[in-house]
Amino acid sequence: MTQSPALAPLDPQKLTADLIRCASVTPKEGGALVLLESILSAVGFACTRVDRGEVSNLFARWGDKGNPCTIGFNGHTDVVPVGDSAAWTVDPFGAVEKDGFMYGRGATDMKSGVAAFVAAAVDIVQTEPPAGAIILTITGDEEGDAVDGTMALLDYMDRNEEQMSVCLVGEPTCPNDMGEMIKIGRRGSLSAWFTVTGVQGHSAYPHRANNPLNAMVRLMDRLATHELDQGTEHFDASTLAVVTIDTGNPATNVIPAQTRSTVNIRFNDAHTGTGLSGWLRAEADKVENEFGVEVALKVKISGESFITPPGALSDLVSAAVEVETGRKPELSTTGGTSDARFVKNHCPVVEIGLVGKTMHQIDERVEITQIHQLKSIYGRILRDYFALA
Repeated sequence: MTQSPALAPLDPQKLTADLIRCASVTPKEGGALVLLESILSAVGFACTRVDRGEVSNLFARWGDKGNPCTIGFNGHTDVVPVGDSAAWTVDPFGAVEKDGFMYGRGATDMKSGVAAFVAAAVDIVQTEPPAGAIILTITGDEEGDAVDGTMALLDYMDRNEEQMSVCLVGEPTCPNDMGEMIKIGRRGSLSAWFTVTGVQGHSAYPHRANNPLNAMVRLMDRLATHELDQGTEHFDASTLAVVTIDTGNPATNVIPAQTRSTVNIRFNDAHTGTGLSGWLRAEADKVENEFGVEVALKVKISGESFITPPGALSDLVSAAVEVETGRKPELSTTGGTSDARFVKNHCPVVEIGLVGKTMHQIDERVEITQIHQLKSIYGRILRDYFALA
């Protein structure tokens, strides 16, 4: 393909700052994808906006479609709300630099990660044009419902016969030190909402009522104390947390008619969302029969657990991380969900990114040296991938 005149190496620090200044709170695009498209188009990436609903997404490919040696990167430019802006010590969208850190919403999660892989990709196609192809999928819906973001990009790729051989997701993966951890899988996530309905009555005459709280307390205790498993080869034990019980009864002399609760389950590969949903319904049925109440249940499965078995891809990434940081990373499946849960249906995927200590916090910030270090890691992965192909 025709090469554009070579540009200077792309500075990931400046690009991170420019992206932070785009107020792209989900689902607002905020100018972030417009900026990235202009940068990538200038060096020969074929860019396509894949917007769906209110969400903006960007697909960019360098190299020929269908090349069997195609590495992909996935990330997001949308960010969570700033919260109490008065509690910030800097402008949340100012990209202020002080004491070796860059501050701003999205500094860690994950505009710096996007800037690093874009900068690495731009540099390699100018200085060492590979025989293969590079695909970048960047969404504006990771922090939201995640229905019209990476899923829309993958739908677009399927319709247009675009295929990544492997993919890296640039989410923060390191708990404390750069390079200490990569993610080769994620736990599944399921939320369940229970509504227990009994019979309202006077608290002085409880025999004339049917208190739904008694049933709810029993149900929540059984769920919370049940051991789902003891962990599997690559995963810690699954967990269930009761996150709220709500009745909203201001009166002390009234037994309420109804109460609600919510639980969240983070589950490993010993379970499926469907199987856990069935277990929750069975436990609800037991309480219905014991207490003579009605228990309604609604379940949302945010993602199934998955694992990319240790092998060529994790070896490639681990080797690059170790060279650039001096640390051999742990292969982990800890943490919450990410868009890797969608990418894994398309191709093998691992996640490698920054230290995530301040993501979603007031005064979110990234250590500036880590932005450059992450670009170096991504650049080495790209060079090694094409050298081995």
